[in-house]
Amino acid sequence: MIQAIPVATSAGSVDQMADGDQPGVVWPTSAAPLIIGVAGGSGSGKTTIAEAIASKVGPERAARIQHDAYYRDLSDLPLAERAAVNFDHPDSLETDLLIKHLRQLRDGKSIECPIYDFGEHVRLKKSETVEPRSVLIVEGILVLVEAGLRELMDVRIFVDTDSDLRLARRLERDVAERGRSVRSVLNQYMKTVRPMHLQFVEPSKRYADVVIPEGYNTNAVGVVTRMIESVLAEETT
Repeated sequence: MIQAIPVATSAGSVDQMADGDQPGVVWPTSAAPLIIGVAGGSGSGKTTIAEAIASKVGPERAARIQHDAYYRDLSDLPLAERAAVNFDHPDSLETDLLIKHLRQLRDGKSIECPIYDFGEHVRLKKSETVEPRSVLIVEGILVLVEAGLRELMDVRIFVDTDSDLRLARRLERDVAERGRSVRSVLNQYMKTVRPMHLQFVEPSKRYADVVIPEGYNTNAVGVVTRMIESVLAEETT
């Protein structure tokens, strides 16, 4: 168990947060490595937040792992059946493998992170080697849902964005990056994305230490980055 100090309001919005001026969130003072979870609905901006934090901390000290990479391999199913799978349900993800990998990284061992093909809905034969880092950023819509995964995290962040903005972002991403049609994206949103958000994602916000509104927020990223720098400085003294 790591030691911790209060810095900001528990599960409080940080859109107006200045340097350490909100009492309540329990920031870690030491951890090896520091594991940060970034959750939020599809299209909330959590990936932008996670990327920004990782970039500011630096690739030599931070690694970002996406829960999406751990979708179960569906290569044994016809493509039509794969496309019909509810990818917004926790059972669609091999979270036990992610937990195992985080423990290996925490123990100083490298991992082979899966690579997922979102167009074909299969896990590729090749993988990506991830080396141990001082900071591990785990990002995905359901990372705060699974208790076993949540318990590994030193800081839990939830990016809270209105549904209309999330849908617009998801539509743009899936059409441009994943080769989806507008109709298929909207059908999936109504059939699985929205119901699963209400059932799983939104309720997981109660586990967050920090809530960031409307996606990327310079103040929030700055506060989290300064916390990380403080913890890493403690580790070197």
